[in-house]
Amino acid sequence: MVALIIGILLIAFTVFSALPAGLNWGGEIILFLQGCAPVLAAFIGLIAVFIGIADIKDKKEAKKEEAAVKAQETKTE
Repeated sequence: MVALIIGILLIAFTVFSALPAGLNWGGEIILFLQGCAPVLAAFIGLIAVFIGIADIKDKKEAKKEEAAVKAQETKTE
């Protein structure tokens, strides 16, 4: 419940900060977003590469396990 209240307060502060009638930080917010977008894109891309590598490794391991199970089945027959 406390987290919900804090979240609502932070969202309200963000809206108040960006409005011209509030703190009028709209221009600074846009500049910040423009500056952090390339860094954020690079970070997300790096994470996607790591996830892709892990996925490839998992698929190779699954194929090895599947082959081992098939070999075990033919051995017991």
